[in-house]
Amino acid sequence: MRQLFIVALLGVATALPAQDDLLSLLGEEEEDLVVLTDASFKTTRVINSHSLENVAHGVLDFKIGHRFGFLNEGFNEFFGLDQATIRLGLDYGVTPELMVGIGRSSYQKTVDGFVKYKLLRQCDQGCNMPITLAGVAAMSMNTQEEEDLPWYDPTVENYFSHRLAYSFQLIAGRKFSESFTLQLMPGLVHKNLVPDSTYAHDILNMGVAGRIKLTKRVAINAEYFYVPPDMLEDGYYNSFSIGFDIET
Repeated sequence: MRQLFIVALLGVATALPAQDDLLSLLGEEEEDLVVLTDASFKTTRVINSHSLENVAHGVLDFKIGHRFGFLNEGFNEFFGLDQATIRLGLDYGVTPELMVGIGRSSYQKTVDGFVKYKLLRQCDQGCNMPITLAGVAAMSMNTQEEEDLPWYDPTVENYFSHRLAYSFQLIAGRKFSESFTLQLMPGLVHKNLVPDSTYAHDILNMGVAGRIKLTKRVAINAEYFYVPPDMLEDGYYNSFSIGFDIET
């Protein structure tokens, strides 16, 4: 009986260091775990522009967007509501880093598509990456009847390529805290056809966007795009947008 008791004590003494080793290994694994930053913005768009976020892998997101007219048109245009255009779109998460999308707008019956890829991802633990960096490449096509095209001239041959435009954008941003996110968005728009030689085919732009969380369920978003004056077409202006997120 005494021999059995000694063997049992030896077994306990051996098990204690082994248990400590296992706990130590678990602690090391937790330290090595990479935790990526999420919810920089609540959706894949800030307002009009892309945000740092993608839809999740395997998720198909159906989006409906409205762009209203001018408030100063008064009641006759119902303060811009009568001039509204609509876009229906589908975004799909191919991988956690890759998102693709397609859409159709009532404005000039435009069909568009894009590819968005996260080149770098900010992380909270396990790495030293301070920002998220994404690239977006998009193409749009005017699908109006030939005689309805803005540039239609019966004396000039119209080519399919005239209907196409392209845009390229880098999105670099950081979620500084649970309450504040900021991103910069340099971009380039290329139009295959412009009204005349005084207009630029390639239009540079620089955007900035941010999100401030006001309460647990309310946040304010804003974005601004600057285009050099010599590249702005007549009737176009630098874009400023502001909006609110309200979680229900």
